[in-house]
Amino acid sequence: MSVRIGQGCDVHAFGEGDHVMVGGVRIAHDRGVLAHSDGDVALHALCDAMLGALALGDIGVHFPPSDDRWKGADSRVLLRHCNQLLAARGWRVGNADVTVVCERPKIGPHAGAMRACIADDLGIAVEDVSVKATTSEKLGFTGREEGIAAQAACLLVRV
Repeated sequence: MSVRIGQGCDVHAFGEGDHVMVGGVRIAHDRGVLAHSDGDVALHALCDAMLGALALGDIGVHFPPSDDRWKGADSRVLLRHCNQLLAARGWRVGNADVTVVCERPKIGPHAGAMRACIADDLGIAVEDVSVKATTSEKLGFTGREEGIAAQAACLLVRV
């Protein structure tokens, strides 16, 4: 098989703080997220999609919350590590598509910077990365502004 598809999702509850990390970008916000690492739902979902495409488990397997090495970790480091795991097995990301679900903060103004971060970390062109956002129409935990979620899909191609 010369292509593989993966999908991932991640959620984090809001907690104390003054910003959130989304897609590798620091966004000012009246809340932070409760997480072992920096809580970047977009990058965590993308890592899971990449790992899942090759049946390598999930980020909890590779970066367990029980391991203090990952406490407060920059999720871009996790993304680059996952990319190295793919490369070592002869694969690369062909394209990635990430959707962030939240009422606030607004993601659209930061989507271009997120695409650039992800493309840089994966060594692919910006046009091969999509970042978009949606609300949950005031429904569920994201609608009540209790947290943030993301879904991601990626296509891997054999190098």
